[in-house]
Order: sequence, then structure tokens, then C-alpha cells
Amino acid sequence: MIGKSYDVRDKVALITGAGQGIGLALARRLHEQGAYVALVDVNEPGLKAASKSLGDSRVFTAVADVTDRAAMAEVVARVIDHHGRLDVVVANAGVTPPPATIRTMDLADYDRVIAINQTGILNTVQPALEAVIAEKGHVVVVASCAAFSPGIGGVAYMSSKAAAEQIGRALKLEMAPHGASAGVAYFGFVDTPLATATLDNDPLGRKLDDLLGWPLNHRISADDAAESIAHGIAHRSGATIAPVRWMPYSLFRGVLNAGADRVLARDKRVHAMIHDLEARAESDR
Repeated sequence: MIGKSYDVRDKVALITGAGQGIGLALARRLHEQGAYVALVDVNEPGLKAASKSLGDSRVFTAVADVTDRAAMAEVVARVIDHHGRLDVVVANAGVTPPPATIRTMDLADYDRVIAINQTGILNTVQPALEAVIAEKGHVVVVASCAAFSPGIGGVAYMSSKAAAEQIGRALKLEMAPHGASAGVAYFGFVDTPLATATLDNDPLGRKLDDLLGWPLNHRISADDAAESIAHGIAHRSGATIAPVRWMPYSLFRGVLNAGADRVLARDKRVHAMIHDLEARAESDR
């Protein structure tokens, strides 16, 4: 039987996308709670700065791209060799392209998002599972509320996060017979460089943000997101969601999305955004 609480003190936690944003904030939080943290990121300067900010022997760093299956297997092996164990894995690395419609998008951009946000999770988690199961540990897959919200101009990100959700749900069932656990982390809008580039620096991104409206477009900090994940690890939660105002949408998504799709398909603001996205793609050719 899996215990309801999980103390990360003296446990080893591997976190991808740990050079900045949610990953770094989570590494800092788990480190403060006494965990050994293994920071993995493709951005070497960011990773070095992150390591320096934590700054002691309980920090392990590895530069790796989650799309590189062999490299991720090697990183996991190095962490286990260094610490003699691996207890917690947080598949956090993610990326999103500029807004685009399916009609006009560059499918290479779609492939890149899927490679990082979806396949990258499997590349991170699978080589770690034997070690995590041996320690009866916990895996977190970082999905998003985008997994179940309307995908206007963002099908690459939305579909990758829907897949991430399913990977996490499968892990919950597959880990349980072994006395280990897994959970899915869902977030609305988080103030990270990813959100800034997509929603603040892009005029069409700002329109998408406005269309969702309050309270769902309320943003949380990377620290808030990290706190949600850390709380989920401490309680072996099968799912965490932040901010909690997204919870009703998540619970009633089947009903709400059927209505939302009908309403949005007739919304003139949505029509205008789609025309704007297509016009942008045409001008960029």
C-alpha cells in the first residue's frame, strides 16, 4: 500500500527544464526540503546559473536535450551512479511555437513541439522507472490546462499536453502495483519566459489571452506552480491543478467543452483571430 505522505528529505529528484521557470523554482523548493536535486536542461548557461544559485553538493547538473533518447538514458544512469538511487522524476521540459492554424502552420514546428512535450516525457521517464520503482518513489508529468481547453491557434501545444496527460494517467495505473506512484500537474497561465513570449510579446497571443477572460486567464508565478508540484509529491497526488479556479473546468470538461466549441465556432472574435493568423502566415511566406 502506498503511503499518503512522501518526505523528499534525502531523496534524489531529477527535474527536466530545470534551468529556469517552473523547473528551477521546483528544484529550489525540493532542495530546501532536503532533497538531492538533479537539474537537466538543454540550456548550459542557464543550467550553470541555476546550479550556482542553489550551490552545494546536493546539486547535480546535466546538459541534455529531452528529444535525445540515448542522452536522456545516459543522464539517468549518471544520476543513479552518482547518488546510488533515484526517487523522484519530474518531466517538466516544454516548448510552444508561435500561434498558428492547422491550415497554415509549419508542420516542422509541430514535430518539434511533439518531440519535446510528448516524446521527451517518455525519453525522460522510461529509463528512470526501474530505479523509481525500486525506491517506491514518485513521477510527475507536467501537462497543462491546455490539455482540455479550446485549441485556437495552438494545436501543437494543446495536443502535446493532452498526450502528456494520458502518459501521466497511464503511469498512475502502471506504478501502483509496484508500490510507487505518479501524478499529472496541470497549470493555467504561468508567468514564465514561455508565457511571456507567447502571450505578451505576440499581439495575437494577447488576443487569445483576452478571449479566455477572467478568471481563467489569471496568471500564477513559477513559484506558485512549483509549490503545487511539491505539494503533489508530498501527498503522492494523482493530479494537481493551479490555480484552483481551473478545477471546475477540469471536472466538467466533457460538458463544458461541447458547449464551448459550439459557442466559439460562432464567435466573431474567434473568426477574426483565425483570419489574422492566416494572414500572418501568408505575409511570412
